[in-house]
Amino acid sequence: MNHRSTLSSGDYEERRLQALADYQILDTRKDDAFDEIVEAVSLICDTPIAVVNFIDRDRQWFKSEKGLGVQETPRDISICAHALLQPGVFVVPDTTQDTRFADNPLVTGKPHLRFYAGALLKSRDGYPLGTLCALDYEPRELTKRQRFALQALANQVMAHMELMRSHRIQEALIRELQTTRQELELLSSTDSLTGLLNRRAFDERFQQEIAMIQRGGPSGSLMLIDLDNFKDINDTYGHKGGDNVIVCFIELCRRVFRQYDVISRWGGDEFMVMLPRTSPSDATHVASRLHQQLAETPMIMNNGTSLYCTVSIGICAVTSTCTMDTCLSMTDALLYQVKESGRNSTAVQAET
Repeated sequence: MNHRSTLSSGDYEERRLQALADYQILDTRKDDAFDEIVEAVSLICDTPIAVVNFIDRDRQWFKSEKGLGVQETPRDISICAHALLQPGVFVVPDTTQDTRFADNPLVTGKPHLRFYAGALLKSRDGYPLGTLCALDYEPRELTKRQRFALQALANQVMAHMELMRSHRIQEALIRELQTTRQELELLSSTDSLTGLLNRRAFDERFQQEIAMIQRGGPSGSLMLIDLDNFKDINDTYGHKGGDNVIVCFIELCRRVFRQYDVISRWGGDEFMVMLPRTSPSDATHVASRLHQQLAETPMIMNNGTSLYCTVSIGICAVTSTCTMDTCLSMTDALLYQVKESGRNSTAVQAET
């Protein structure tokens, strides 16, 4: 693809530099694959110097080099920069006899380069990025076979770079898929309004707790909480007002419960809390703190009014023989007792 014929020189160079940047090759660490290609060039072309280089905006940077001893040179003295303008393999038999290079510091001074042969390293869309080149301190020529081999090895350099880029793209896609999967798992296991675990996720956490208890861990407690008269709140303040109450309530719960207690939104105005390593009697103290905090903490509605909420709570023990269904039945029954007796209190399973 001939980009030079359709772009201004400035635009062409910017796109060439972007093509180079896309490979993320500049200033990378040594790579055995490139070093082996450089050794092969030196052997095949019978030259003391061989280089894989890339032409950046202001410098010539060497990914791999043999016999040169430097990592980069200024672009304005680069012989390889001239190769970017030539198709195929660019050969300079004697630099001192070429007006483009006779005054070049690399020719007139150390390392006194006299011979140059470079095969283009071209991006997949045709932009020249640098060269694979062979250099010598004496004038010389390359045979037809050597030219062919130099270009073939240059093609291998680009094939390796394309493979590296493919691996990076694949790794990025894998990371993106993992992130998406984690987000989907989070969405499938949490309540969208509160961020709490939903029923399915809470049930899984409950099963884990039972397994720990069966392996000898201490028993725990389960607390079912119902916001009293929540329908009246929705009727008075609308569903947005109701959502605001739920969010405020959960913020208060996070201050009351411990970090390792597990809170779930069980239904519209019902919440399940698992308290590991906590007896039902100890759980009642937590419930009392919740009642007290609710009595002391107003919930500010969207219209600026203050609202005080109350809750009804049922608490049962979580032991090695429990199931989610038996615990739910027990806490439901206890919650019903509280509601029948006037709400805003706690009922706890009798100790056995």
